Amino acid sequence: MAKNSKSRSIVVLHGPNLNLLGTREPSVYGRESLESINRRLTATARAAGVRLECFQSNHEGELVDRIQRAKKEGAGFLILNPAGYTHTSVVIRDALTAVRIPFVEVHLSNIFAREPWRHHSHFTAVAVGAILGLGSSGYDLALAYALKHLKA
Repeated sequence: MAKNSKSRSIVVLHGPNLNLLGTREPSVYGRESLESINRRLTATARAAGVRLECFQSNHEGELVDRIQRAKKEGAGFLILNPAGYTHTSVVIRDALTAVRIPFVEVHLSNIFAREPWRHHSHFTAVAVGAILGLGSSGYDLALAYALKHLKA
């Protein structure tokens, strides 16, 4: 069965403070800007014939709204870096389980090698997989998986 064009789309969701990448604690989060990461992901998806949209918000409700809109748009896959909401947001998790769009959880740093309060994620148990500690290349790995998933 052929996928329709809407299901050949991916939404990348970036949580709070990721707009500061490149300048925020570069020893933890790296020196690459969010704009640079988004450009690279968009170019890779375009080359594969897939539409990709990147969305960043510092506001929990905006992320929930974007997840719900992704369902209405027929997005086939999500890539999520919930950032600080990893440890606190039941409502984002509820939105993800409600829309039932497969997703990969991405973290630039290894949350299990950091403060103990960062060791819990509300998302890992409902994600297809999680990529942590590989810096911005974690997004590339998640995208490679998403593209493979959309072809299946």
